[in-house]
Amino acid sequence: MVNFMLMITAELDNLTNLQPQDGCDDPNFSYYFKLKCNNCGELSKKETCVSLDETVPSPHGRGTTNLIQKCKFCGREGTVQMIPGRGLPLTFEASQSGKYTPLMVFDCRGLEPVGFVFGDGWKAESTEGAKFNGIDLSQGEYADYDEDAQFPVMISNLQANFVVVK
Repeated sequence: MVNFMLMITAELDNLTNLQPQDGCDDPNFSYYFKLKCNNCGELSKKETCVSLDETVPSPHGRGTTNLIQKCKFCGREGTVQMIPGRGLPLTFEASQSGKYTPLMVFDCRGLEPVGFVFGDGWKAESTEGAKFNGIDLSQGEYADYDEDAQFPVMISNLQANFVVVK
């Protein structure tokens, strides 16, 4: 069993607390990434989608998992189980210092997550408190205007990686 923490960073201009729409443990938020087979090294051609609200019975008979996927090359089966409770919003301060923030942990057996893809379903707030919901990051950036504080807000230079954690 290997746990991979999805870490994200971005340049936040006049924004803070970037996170999935209903928080870091949003049951409806979809995570898209490719999977690499630990047996043969084959990388999936398309991104796989996992979310906390979608579970299937575990192939080993104990509980449930969020994804079971068979390698198209060698046929070995692997699973991905999401572990909520360790994610944090990306703050303005972390963004300015270039630090990565943890978003979600994935317990992967036989598979390794690769290349997280930013999509829609995000929220953030301006540094003056205005709420921005339903943010779509699939184009790699987001721009809007805080009417109350009268300044532009922007998200750019999105980056993500997976790091092994205990």
